Amino acid sequence: MRTLELPGFEVGSDALTVIAGPCTAESFDLCVEVATACAGICRELGIHYVFKASFDKANRTSASSDRGPGEDALEWIRDAGVAAGVPTTTDVHLPSQAASVAEYVDLLQIPAFLCRQSDLLEAAAETGKPVNVKKGQFLAPADARNIVAKLDTFHAAGVMLTERGTTFGYNNLVVDMPGLETMRSFGVPVCFDATHSAQRPGAGGTSSGGARESVPALVRAATAVGIDALFVEVHPDPANAVSDQATQWPLASFRDLLRQAIAIRRAIQAVWATSPAT
Repeated sequence: MRTLELPGFEVGSDALTVIAGPCTAESFDLCVEVATACAGICRELGIHYVFKASFDKANRTSASSDRGPGEDALEWIRDAGVAAGVPTTTDVHLPSQAASVAEYVDLLQIPAFLCRQSDLLEAAAETGKPVNVKKGQFLAPADARNIVAKLDTFHAAGVMLTERGTTFGYNNLVVDMPGLETMRSFGVPVCFDATHSAQRPGAGGTSSGGARESVPALVRAATAVGIDALFVEVHPDPANAVSDQATQWPLASFRDLLRQAIAIRRAIQAVWATSPAT
């Protein structure tokens, strides 16, 4: 399987990679607080860490929803990564954004709703930065093969697929756990987005709802199936966050959540190491 190279480590190699940070880059201080705290926890636990925050939330439920600070926040994201000594990522929504955003982060993220937009994928690949694509809620896991093929055609420096739940009726998502193995069979690292998988899209009327309490179970299940990376939106005060208040994970509980994932990952790896080849 291919790995995805980031400064200091490779995703898909030995240790679990965690991508975490606030949904929106609300302020420079918040970015630094979360990045440094999460980096310290991940170093303590012996896993890799990438800081994530969004500078623009272009896919909000309502036109009145806060979209974030805009391109000024790209410097906050970059500088928070420098302060924490970790790579960074953020999402891009338009082909015209890709080149400028790539100057500030190490990994470009493609939102789920835009995963089939060829022009956006091509622009992201042309930056020379690796690309993480969130599988659309409307796609079967097998359909993600075409995303990988597109990015390979565009000579992307690295490719990762992220699972974030599949639409199951109105305002509900489910996670197809065997689908993680299907996507991993395409030869690229696979990430599981735990907090967005706990969303209830549009359930809040003018915002998305969610079931934060289901996040630990989803993390345990996905880790048991086998993932290369774990995506968690983390905030010190989720109830007062600018976005995704119902699903962001409390920073104070971040270490305990990761401990569950690491324990399961180690147990599964031990089983695989002692199982006869098939």
